[in-house]
Amino acid sequence: MSAAFSYPRVVITGVGTVSPIGVGNDAFWQSLVNGRSGVGHLRSVPSSGLPSKLAAEVPDFDPQLVYNRKAIKTMSRDALLGVVAASLAMKDADLPSGVIDPDRLGVSFGSGRISPSPCDLSEAAMTSAREDRTFDFERWGENSLDKIAPLWFIKKLPNMAACHISIEHDARGPNNTITSRDSSGLMALAEGVRVLERDAADVMIVGSSSSSIHPVDLTKFHLFESMSHCEDAPETASRPFDVTRDGAVVGEGGAAFVIETYEHAVRRGARIYAEVLAVGQGCDGKGWDNGSGGRGVARAVQAALRRANIEPKDIGHINAHGKSTQRDDLVEARGYHWGMGEIARRIPVTAMKSYFGHFDAGSGSVELAGSVLALQHKVLPATLNYRIPDPRCMLNVVSGAPTELRNLTAMSVSRTSMGQTAAAIIRAV
Repeated sequence: MSAAFSYPRVVITGVGTVSPIGVGNDAFWQSLVNGRSGVGHLRSVPSSGLPSKLAAEVPDFDPQLVYNRKAIKTMSRDALLGVVAASLAMKDADLPSGVIDPDRLGVSFGSGRISPSPCDLSEAAMTSAREDRTFDFERWGENSLDKIAPLWFIKKLPNMAACHISIEHDARGPNNTITSRDSSGLMALAEGVRVLERDAADVMIVGSSSSSIHPVDLTKFHLFESMSHCEDAPETASRPFDVTRDGAVVGEGGAAFVIETYEHAVRRGARIYAEVLAVGQGCDGKGWDNGSGGRGVARAVQAALRRANIEPKDIGHINAHGKSTQRDDLVEARGYHWGMGEIARRIPVTAMKSYFGHFDAGSGSVELAGSVLALQHKVLPATLNYRIPDPRCMLNVVSGAPTELRNLTAMSVSRTSMGQTAAAIIRAV
């Protein structure tokens, strides 16, 4: 039986984006179609002692966009990015407070590990310092704990974005937080779709957010992943699938979506961006060298195609994970070839991390927002900095200028370095 007859149709009726290339859909889209990069030199924290001095930061981010302003002091930047994105999505969906039964409004949101800010612990750390400026653990226990704000830990909990989103919009329905690194955003979408399919809610707010602009994160990524050191020309640092790519660039951001069944959207006269045909998931398992096999990509892609009841030739474009490391891009490309065969060489591919970098849980949702808007405008943004194709990848990467979209079905893919992968297929309605 066709998937179209097995499950209610689920559609996207609201989109909210907070990214290094724009806050709000219009600013975000204009940067994509005009090839404006958000990558630059790190500004928000001192970078002289850091291994990489590049970042894609959200410029002039105003947390006052959050409705409940008193809650700002209890939110990390990761949560703030998500809460603002969700507010923008609900406004875009024309769903003011009270329109939806609170018990039928739910939240499924992706989040990552939230590092403490140095200033959060600075006073306590100074109290524990010896005269020679070394750290005294005995002083920490005796004198320093009372120097830490009582609500400090609340800001670091990964479920805080979903929590604050539900409070702001009085969403009393199903509520969940997905913490699966890069694949979190698309997995949160999958969870939201399942909630609607079992009629546990009328509307779900889904998405993800995160910020990797932090000394600890920058150092960690440098130790365990490849980071770009193209400091002379930061805007060219992120080069997905280019043979000269030398690593990822950290960033920050978030995107949120309002999803509901097609029938519910039509009844309330909502504008429909796209239909969510399927979300497939897969993992490398034991794989090769901790996720470098690529089977997870193949499994996720094939699962999504089966659920959507379509063939690889029906995909109009792939919004790739495109992390811009030698290993990750090669593994991802290999997965497409295993999962879709020869057609993988011909499907147009865009890699939006070339615009706004890599930021763990949040980047997958921002990329999905790019594909939603691409379907709306029937234009596919080009991949920045793709000049010398990597012959090992063999993908049809769109570069130079945006291209017209004739096939309005898209696949957006996110994967972790350990091989966990999610692939979402959406189609314009």
